[in-house]
Amino acid sequence: MAETLGLTDEESDILAGDQGPGQQKAMAIVVALAKIYGAADLVPVESAQISGVSYKNLGQAGLEFLQEWAAMGARARIPATLNPAGADMQAWRALGFEETFIKKQRAVVDAYATLGVLPTLTCTPYQTGTLPALGQHLAWAESSAVTYANSVLGARTNREGGPSALAAAIAGRTARAGLHLDEARQPTALFDVRCPLASEADLGALGIMIGSQVRHGVPYLRLAAGLPPGADLKTLGAAMAASGAIGLYHIEGLTAEARGGTVEATGLQPSSIDSLRSGYHVLDGSAAEIDLVSIGCPHASLAEIALIADALQGRTLRAQLWVTTARPIRDGAVRAGLVSRIEESGGRVVADTCLVVAPVAALGFRSLATNSAKMAFYAPSHSGLSVRFGPLERCVEATITGRWRP
Repeated sequence: MAETLGLTDEESDILAGDQGPGQQKAMAIVVALAKIYGAADLVPVESAQISGVSYKNLGQAGLEFLQEWAAMGARARIPATLNPAGADMQAWRALGFEETFIKKQRAVVDAYATLGVLPTLTCTPYQTGTLPALGQHLAWAESSAVTYANSVLGARTNREGGPSALAAAIAGRTARAGLHLDEARQPTALFDVRCPLASEADLGALGIMIGSQVRHGVPYLRLAAGLPPGADLKTLGAAMAASGAIGLYHIEGLTAEARGGTVEATGLQPSSIDSLRSGYHVLDGSAAEIDLVSIGCPHASLAEIALIADALQGRTLRAQLWVTTARPIRDGAVRAGLVSRIEESGGRVVADTCLVVAPVAALGFRSLATNSAKMAFYAPSHSGLSVRFGPLERCVEATITGRWRP
């Protein structure tokens, strides 16, 4: 097996069990996947980002799998971070989560901590200190983080599964296949986006349209009108990854490899996008009354939280407002006085979780408004909520009035 795959002596020793059964199990998973992918060898990775954290998704079997692996002595050998959990681990009671769920959720986080994974509980590790460099190899699992790392930062990672990302964190390696290779990072589809992009919701609608068309490919975008002011490309990539399986996209003159001239859309027949109507049609429902407005999927940045605080201007809210973010970002927002301003209106800045992975059906919400295309795409099937989708300004209006304006 080692000769076929071209393993190093150290990798062969780990696979043989010389560093203990926990490390051996991780290397066996990495090697098995490398053989499936037809990789010539393994590539060392600088960091791992692991999904499969919410107890809602893992269940008891997933928890016991993690605990058993930890008991075998497995430990991450590279920096490894965690995706959002199923609840805010500090303010869960005030938000209405059940204590029985929290006990199970804490056991999941504790198991990961024993495995050497940092309990960051965010889908945006690049906002909280894990900022990969151009060309670095990673093993990341969260789909929106994968598109950001590959496209915006120019790092290299496939869209790992939760167990494979954990195995890579323990082994320190992953298969040298897929988006780790130059040839797999070349564009496979070309889009001329002729319509204006005025908001983050427009970017999300565009991403949903492209993801559903390209599926597993690598789209290359030419934007006639450029990006919206202050645009954060995490929104675009998250939408592409939700409706398709896109791990990398390029925007001419903007993203890392398209800006640097590493890739070009030569020889591809362009498709024109003149309207975002079909994207909005997929995402926007028909609810008139709004119970909950959620911003922060992917997790909100400090700048986004500031925008929300400014937009509320101390007004009283009729619908609940949850702004989900990473714990360090929330701490920064507290220091900046932004959390108190949002709370004065009745809103909440929630850390550690996301409505996509939280058991929100048990909290009594029926309808949701959001500016996140990813959340709007997943919420009906994951949480049974009726969803309205639109730009931040309309979401703020909905949380103030409790209604979605026609």
